[in-house]
Amino acid sequence: MSVREGRRLARSVAVGPHVLLADEPEPISADTGPTPGELLLAALGSCTSMAVRAYAGRHGWQLHQVDVDLDFDPRGQIVKNVRLVGDLEPAHIERLLTVAGRCPVQRLLTGDVSVVTVPTVVTPYRRPPGGTPQSERGTPRCGKHPNG
Repeated sequence: MSVREGRRLARSVAVGPHVLLADEPEPISADTGPTPGELLLAALGSCTSMAVRAYAGRHGWQLHQVDVDLDFDPRGQIVKNVRLVGDLEPAHIERLLTVAGRCPVQRLLTGDVSVVTVPTVVTPYRRPPGGTPQSERGTPRCGKHPNG
């Protein structure tokens, strides 16, 4: 995955063959895509829904639909509402809600995750004022050594 700068705060996010946009709302930026926080919520909601669907499917349970709504509350906590539609027994509902709370993205968010930042700094090439670039001083010309 890679993230590249766009106009203002917009970012192009390439994930394999897929391209997503991330941005901030106006007036900070142009609002060309969801914010990074919204993308985080989208990842959590998608993962939750997929995990619940897969689990119900493996057990042959009559889950007709699973919807997940997410938001940040005023304290910055994530609030995740899971809506299950189907002919489910109370034990099935309890198990599916447990699965909803243990999807891989939620485990990443609530676990002991570390992020390693590897810096790469590129300095633009600049020609010294009024002279030959340092990299060219003393460089052999046409394959000849400067001393001979």
